[in-house]
Amino acid sequence: MSFELTAAVPGDYLGADEVVQSTAPEVMALADRLGAGRGDARVFARAAFAWVRDEIAHAGDAGDPRFAVSATEVLADGVGWCYAKAHLLAAVLRAGGVPTGLCYQRLADDATPGGYVVHGLVAVHLDDRWHRQDPRGNKPGVAAEFSLGEERLAWPVDPAAGEVDLPEVRVAPAPGVVAALRRGELATEL
Repeated sequence: MSFELTAAVPGDYLGADEVVQSTAPEVMALADRLGAGRGDARVFARAAFAWVRDEIAHAGDAGDPRFAVSATEVLADGVGWCYAKAHLLAAVLRAGGVPTGLCYQRLADDATPGGYVVHGLVAVHLDDRWHRQDPRGNKPGVAAEFSLGEERLAWPVDPAAGEVDLPEVRVAPAPGVVAALRRGELATEL
């Protein structure tokens, strides 16, 4: 990563809201099942990342027309867009005591020449720094992995194409993303 993430104090990234529902019983039960509070937070974070990445289908890859927004909706549906998967991962990690925020990238839209889409990620605070993670789900040509070293995101940005990594680590999801998901649309801008 060639830029610094901007974030508040880590403790601000442990709370719940109507989207990142870290206190919902089903989210807390999943965090417990994945090892929250039983040892190394890095091991728990890796397990939670892998579970959300691999067990929750990416809606676009699955051809699923639903637009879950909140962590509990994603968990119940078993499917979500990148943003929704990030909401669930943030909720599970927060339920397990790992400060987790939401981040975004602006990527070129292959379907719309000159257009862009917003891609949702999370940032976890471990080992005294923030680390972005991409739980969208792997497929041929896309290999996102949990990493506390070099980033292993689905898509590195291409500045020549006008793509950018947005440096803010948000406590709550971007309002534009939530509104677009509630309308059943992909978020094209924040």
